Amino acid sequence: MPANAAEKEYEQIATHVSLVSIAWNLILSVCKLLAGIFAHSGAMISDAVHSASDVFSSVVVIIGVKIASQKSDKEHPYGHERMECVAAIILSTVLFITGLCIGWDACKNIFSGAYEHLAIPGVLALAAAIVSIVTKEAMFWYTRAYARKIDSGALMADAWHHRSDSLSSVGALIGIAGARLGFPVLDSVASLVICIFIVKASYDIFMDAIDKMVDRACDETTEESIRDCALSISGVEGIDMLMTRVFANKIYVDIEICADGNKTLRESHRIAEAVHDAIEQHFPKVKHIMVHVNPAPRL
Repeated sequence: MPANAAEKEYEQIATHVSLVSIAWNLILSVCKLLAGIFAHSGAMISDAVHSASDVFSSVVVIIGVKIASQKSDKEHPYGHERMECVAAIILSTVLFITGLCIGWDACKNIFSGAYEHLAIPGVLALAAAIVSIVTKEAMFWYTRAYARKIDSGALMADAWHHRSDSLSSVGALIGIAGARLGFPVLDSVASLVICIFIVKASYDIFMDAIDKMVDRACDETTEESIRDCALSISGVEGIDMLMTRVFANKIYVDIEICADGNKTLRESHRIAEAVHDAIEQHFPKVKHIMVHVNPAPRL
């Protein structure tokens, strides 16, 4: 598939999945908010806020992918792929702040000691938690499948946002059920558990995005495969140096090969081109390759 066509498909898939997420999250957040209000459940209201933050995160993903898919220009000769990492960092920050706000309110209720004044959640809150668990888990698997298909860090971050929402709904379900059994403080405890899940998810997303922005090398298996690919080209007598760096979801390769020093410049250039084309063909994630030819040492 041509590079432009692949980038277009990447953008279309990421945008479509994000729009589906926005639609479902809007429906879920409104339903959970109403259930939390009418059923007097702080945990469900916290869960609704979490789902509402998913709407914002999906919008961030769409914007990030849109910018990351733009072609290289004079000011950005290496492209805009890292903007997707920026989108993931913004998303993780929003998640972190959301989690802290939920945790703060939960702690105030827990440490107040006035548990007798806490409202007992209604059955509607229980039903909303169950619906949320099923829906958000389905959205997690749906989003993760497409994130893996197009290798999108921002979309994968959005998938784990869905999973954290699903887990937080499990906490809400347990807390609401416990409150209805005569332990009203468990509703606030559930909110605190939700906070922990959200903060953990935000940390994982943040670290993954940072890792992709600091020119980390490819894994050893990928580098060894690139090395083998280069050595399979006729005329290549050895590899003097191989360096790789991950640029968002793309790979940049710098390689120095050995060739017969008695070959003409044109012949050496053809060997270098063959190495370049072979690596580009066998490794679709490779965006740029620099091949340098050294004369092979004489025996």
